[in-house]
Amino acid sequence: MNNNNYSNYKLLPFDTIKAATTGDIEAMSAVNRHFGGYIATLSVRPIRDEDGNEKYAVDEDIRRELEAKLAAAVLKFRVA
Repeated sequence: MNNNNYSNYKLLPFDTIKAATTGDIEAMSAVNRHFGGYIATLSVRPIRDEDGNEKYAVDEDIRRELEAKLAAAVLKFRVA
């Protein structure tokens, strides 16, 4: 019996990760799509509308910064 809690998650193929580390644009796009939901979740911030009501929305500046940090980390990573 497999008790792995991660068995339901789709992983990125190794070839895609390897290509992304070399700067392949399509592979990097696949990495961004894979982590896009997580990045959006981390980017959510409370905002107030003109009536003073608080709601939550994705802060685009934070989202872009996290995407840039992900790209930098992928490019630093070397796959043998």
